[in-house]
Order: sequence, then C-alpha cells, then structure tokens
Amino acid sequence: MRSLLEVRDVSVSFDGFRAINNLSLAMGEPELRAVIGPNGAGKTTFMDIVTGKTRPDTGQVLWGERQIDLLRLSESQIARAGIGRKFQKPTVFEDQTVWANLSMALRNKRGPFAVMLWKATAQDAARIAELADEIGLNDRLGDRAGDLSHGQKQWLEIGMLLAQEPRLLLVDEPAAGMTPTEREHTTELLKRAAQTRAVMVIEHDMEFIRRLECRVTVLHEGAVLAEGSLDHVTANPQVIDVYLGR
Repeated sequence: MRSLLEVRDVSVSFDGFRAINNLSLAMGEPELRAVIGPNGAGKTTFMDIVTGKTRPDTGQVLWGERQIDLLRLSESQIARAGIGRKFQKPTVFEDQTVWANLSMALRNKRGPFAVMLWKATAQDAARIAELADEIGLNDRLGDRAGDLSHGQKQWLEIGMLLAQEPRLLLVDEPAAGMTPTEREHTTELLKRAAQTRAVMVIEHDMEFIRRLECRVTVLHEGAVLAEGSLDHVTANPQVIDVYLGR
C-alpha cells in the first residue's frame, strides 16, 4: 500500500521538553489506524504537527502522490489539501439544525458572497441525505444540533468532516462520554469511513480499539514504541511496562 502520509524524523521541543523525538511513521489509503500511548506520549502534538498547528524543529511531513511537504503549508491549506481533524469535544453549530450543519460543511465555494448567495442544489440535498444516513441522523435532520445527545453531536461533527471529502480524517478520543450503544455505532461509522479514506483514531479505550480491528501504533516519549495488531502491541513487554502496566 502506497503511503498517503509519511512523517520522517520529526522532532519538536517546548521549553526544553522534547515532545516529539525523531518520530517516523507512514499511513496508507484507505486505512484505519489507532494511536495509543500514555499521557505525554506526544499523540496530540503529532496531530498538531500534521494539521499545521505546531511547527516541528526538524523533519518532514509528506502528503499524497506528489509528496508535498505539509510543513510548507498553512493550517487552512492543509485542510484544503484533504486533512480533516475532529477534536475530543464536539464543535457543532448548536442553534442550527442538523441539516444546516451538514449543508454548511459541504465542499462548496467559501468566499463571503458565495456563502450568502448559496442555495442547496438537488445534488447538495442528496449528499446531505447520504451523509445523514451514514452517520445515523437521517431522522434528526430538522432538529437543533443542540438537542442531540453527546454521541449524536460527535456523529454530526464526523459527518461535517466527511462532507468536506477529506482523504485523511484525524479523530481524537471519539468514544469518550458515549453510551455503549453510541460507541458501537461510532465503531461502525469509523470502519465504514476507512473503507474509502485514511482514518487515524487516538483513543485510550482498549475495548473500543479492539472493535476497530485495525493496526495500532504505540507512542512513548514522542516516538513509535511498537506497531502492529492490538494483540501484538499489548504483548510487547515495553508497552506493558510504560503504558498497560500503570
């Protein structure tokens, strides 16, 4: 499988603390990947680097067939290049309907006049219906986003990211605060999304990761400690020592 994202020898320090330490990893397309590790392992900083929020001191972050160095691009350029990120706390427009949230996220012209004059075409409406069905909210399209449960808001935000048609979706702790039924639906949603794109999930919940049935990367002190199936990495003595044994 050809790499969609390749991180090469990336390091970054904050006030003398090396948060990322010669980190190298690659991700294909399509692929579902889970990233685990103890607090302070560099998981969030890694996502910040990929999305342009943090600039590393050294290394390269290469993207796509043309091997574009993402470190030369701004956050908005990286988003337009096809990288979407979902933070742990859902950020949806709570006073707007589910339909309006999805329609605003569609990949259309973004200029101020284009936004003011925009009207949904039949194609847009069909895409919104398709997204709502994919995230399991087709019966809530007319409801305020603020009236959704925590889990449903998470699904809506994932739907809003999918509306932008990213090639890589970065998802931070999607299972946090969800009911068992919501977690099950979230698992299926992420697995389906990863059939056509790359999806990277940062998560602490081992049972949730087991249900994803995907390759797992373990970070420790800003570098890759182990990689492979969940059974493979959880049997690694170093992983047990630094993460699972705590």
